[in-house]
Amino acid sequence: MQSRPSTDLPPVASAYNGKDRNAFLFGWNPQAELWNGRLAMIGFTAYLLWDLAGFSVVRDILHLVGY
Repeated sequence: MQSRPSTDLPPVASAYNGKDRNAFLFGWNPQAELWNGRLAMIGFTAYLLWDLAGFSVVRDILHLVGY
């Protein structure tokens, strides 16, 4: 049985543009889209927890406008 070093990427991970898809690269690239999605999920979860704790930004804005 032959083992690979752990630093080798599987062929699927670098197939799109030849770079590690989990690397944090600046600019318009597939990695940016992955990080954007991950950070959006963290932000959505953080806001959901904040809202469940009773601090609702949306409810406060609706209250200010008169709804």
